[in-house]
Amino acid sequence: MIKNIKALLLVSLSMVACSSDDSNDSTTEAAATPGSAVFSKYVALGDSFAAGYSDGALFIQGQQGAYPNLLAQQFVEAGGGEFKTPLVSDNIGGLLFAGNPVAAVRLYFNGAGPAPVDGTPTTEVTTRITGPFNNLGVPGAKSYHLVAPGYGSLAGVPTGAANPYYARFATSNTATVIADALVQVPTFFSLWIGGNDVLGYATSGGIGVNQTGNANPATYGSSDITDPAVFANIYSSLVTNLTANGAKGVVANLPYVNTLPYFKTVPYNPISVTVLGGGNVAVGEATLAQLNTLLYGPLNAALTAFGASDRIKLLSTTTSNPLLIKDESLPNLSTQLTAAFTPSVGAQTAAFYGAVFGQARQATATDLILLPTQSVIGAAPTASNSGLGMAPPSPLNKFGITFPLQDTHVLIPTEIAEIKVATDAYNVSIKAAADSKGLAFVDTKAIMTQLSTGGIVANGFTTTSAYVTGGGFSLDGIHPSPRGYALIANAFSTAINEKYGATLKKIDLSLYQILFPKVIQ
Repeated sequence: MIKNIKALLLVSLSMVACSSDDSNDSTTEAAATPGSAVFSKYVALGDSFAAGYSDGALFIQGQQGAYPNLLAQQFVEAGGGEFKTPLVSDNIGGLLFAGNPVAAVRLYFNGAGPAPVDGTPTTEVTTRITGPFNNLGVPGAKSYHLVAPGYGSLAGVPTGAANPYYARFATSNTATVIADALVQVPTFFSLWIGGNDVLGYATSGGIGVNQTGNANPATYGSSDITDPAVFANIYSSLVTNLTANGAKGVVANLPYVNTLPYFKTVPYNPISVTVLGGGNVAVGEATLAQLNTLLYGPLNAALTAFGASDRIKLLSTTTSNPLLIKDESLPNLSTQLTAAFTPSVGAQTAAFYGAVFGQARQATATDLILLPTQSVIGAAPTASNSGLGMAPPSPLNKFGITFPLQDTHVLIPTEIAEIKVATDAYNVSIKAAADSKGLAFVDTKAIMTQLSTGGIVANGFTTTSAYVTGGGFSLDGIHPSPRGYALIANAFSTAINEKYGATLKKIDLSLYQILFPKVIQ
């Protein structure tokens, strides 16, 4: 019925862009100055963005291009000192723990889509490296992890109680990220944290728990939303400690997840006669007619009788049609559907249809289809991902077409709303802390929104959030590309200049590629 729906999502990749800034400017620039800031000891705290994570992995060249590292280079001319990063061992990415892989290698664009690079990781977590390190960005870290003793414990890595990225450079098994920062007595800091406090929930399709009202992070799961009150208390404590000795700094707020390619690349309505026919329109039309006769028509008729006609409608031959999804926020009509279908197909088959379609509906533009779902659409559900504990038989064996995509594949409006409420609350806390301590503030929420709604023009390029071709994001759909990290570093520099009267120079974005190649020399 459908051979490769991913073809609908692939775009041609142009690695060559034209810049209008090719002229040589011989004008001598004035030296950068710090203003009222002191950059002699700069530390950066944060998560994967601070670490330089890109293309689904942490690797040397990605780390070197992280926004704190780029900032530190700009600081040098304005009195900045040495900036040490806990570099991994290779450009392959991935991690080993006692020789066993615990993180995947990086992705590259193979001409058709993302693919893992060749090679085996060589970064061994149990071989702890010695700092102190100025870049304390930890992939996967949530706000409360920065103050959690044991987050870098080697013994806790196998059980998930500790973070392997931090474990390889923590000063001890009981250290905290904030303590490892404070012991260096920083004169300047950057803090961008909180994205993971909602991101795990978002990337899991909302299968976690909204922990709003639960003040005990020790009970949270990895896919849960952090209680905004917990975030506020921890964030305030972080900033208070970092500024206690007079250090100045820059903080950043959090973007909405729907501005990231991970949540905006896969369309909600990719089903057309062309797709259904594998490029053959006649076959597609015949397939669509059969779907309407045998599945969509009977479902629409039954649901209409129960006052839910808007859930599933007939497929159109002239427009692209929406995916079938499960919406757990809907009243479950499984019992009613079972009763309606029993006379025609028998009690056992009717019960199966009721279980499958009791909370099914067609997707709308208000749903967000997750990036990994593109490889699932049209594929056969298995016992582990069908939600039924069994692999459904034909013809109910095509995800998104004859079988609903499950909770892990889609963010529905109620889940999107939960994420937005939490993000807004975190951002209020971040701005309040910045204002109370007189810190520079970067509105990354506005920046990411601009990238996703037209783009940002600089150095002759328009950088957008378009997957693969936009230039702003890497192949994992969440983390920046080299050019994206340079753009972020410029935003931080601008905020620092405005707040402290510094004259830090901007980075030329044309010098940064939009994607890493398969082989990094």
